[in-house]
Amino acid sequence: MRRYRHLFFDLDHTLWDFQANSRAVLAELHGELALAERDVPLDEFVPAYEEVNEHLWSRYEAGDIDKAVLRVLRFRNTLLRFGVKDDRLARTLGETYLERCPHRALLIPGAAGLLRDLRPHYELHIITNGFHDVQCTKLRTSGIQQWFGVVLSSEVAGAAKPDERIFRHALRAAGATASESLMIGDNAVADIAGARTAGMDQAHYAPSGGAVEATYRLAHLDELRTVLLHSSGASFSNT
Repeated sequence: MRRYRHLFFDLDHTLWDFQANSRAVLAELHGELALAERDVPLDEFVPAYEEVNEHLWSRYEAGDIDKAVLRVLRFRNTLLRFGVKDDRLARTLGETYLERCPHRALLIPGAAGLLRDLRPHYELHIITNGFHDVQCTKLRTSGIQQWFGVVLSSEVAGAAKPDERIFRHALRAAGATASESLMIGDNAVADIAGARTAGMDQAHYAPSGGAVEATYRLAHLDELRTVLLHSSGASFSNT
């Protein structure tokens, strides 16, 4: 087995359960702000927001819009899908969502135990496409911040995954080489193709399956133990 020294993790959808945390906050806000009374059903509101947000994030990562515009438009555009034109409501939704969501602490199953077991044997780092203050809040609130050396966001790096520059920036900051590093993430393009371009091995976390080309493919995070702990004889737990 190839011996790595540095492990670089994606954050959202890989360690921090973005979908579960986000949906919980969206459901709270839907009730508190009486969106059902505005003919915005919860079962349609959440997927509409997720689709709008994903599209705007793609534009942000491409450099078409900035952070402020993204934050303004994601709820405004979502409400417009239901014929609700209310900038004050959209602003309240956006501000409250941003306040609450990063303070949710739910992690992907197995993430905390895996990190705790890996830390004595590897240097752990984060490479994330996100706003730096928001991502740091997620790490702190979920109780895993202390396990990471470098925490690099696209906002700080000035480039977003899959751009090779963010990976090179992270490697320099960690004092690591690509050949001794492994990137672990869920996104086939941002994490896996991006890391490959930078010369790093990749572990694709894909609980829903898929045939993405990667050095390793994982249906569950615990499968990293086989790759990184079992062959080295390191002790580990499943908690």
